[in-house]
Amino acid sequence: MYDMQNVKRLKKIGDSAPAAWEAFKQFDAAAMADGAIPKKYKELIALAVAMTTQCAYCLEIHRKQAIAAGATETELAETVFIAAALRAGAAVTHGTHVAGVE
Repeated sequence: MYDMQNVKRLKKIGDSAPAAWEAFKQFDAAAMADGAIPKKYKELIALAVAMTTQCAYCLEIHRKQAIAAGATETELAETVFIAAALRAGAAVTHGTHVAGVE
């Protein structure tokens, strides 16, 4: 099911809902623009979020964007472990819903 060629279908979705599509594109551009948080860090954050949501498309897009923004292999590797720690931490903290429940 995952194929980067599917991203080309976004045009059809956008054509079918142009107002929402344009608003989304503007929001996305504003959120990812260089600002108080530099673009490189925003892309690394986006990459970590993509790992936790497991969006293969976002992983590929933000990996490329992070590298283009100057992210190093070391930064990419640390981002992987940040995402892993958060996913593992969520599993552990969700354990509080079942531990000790009788």
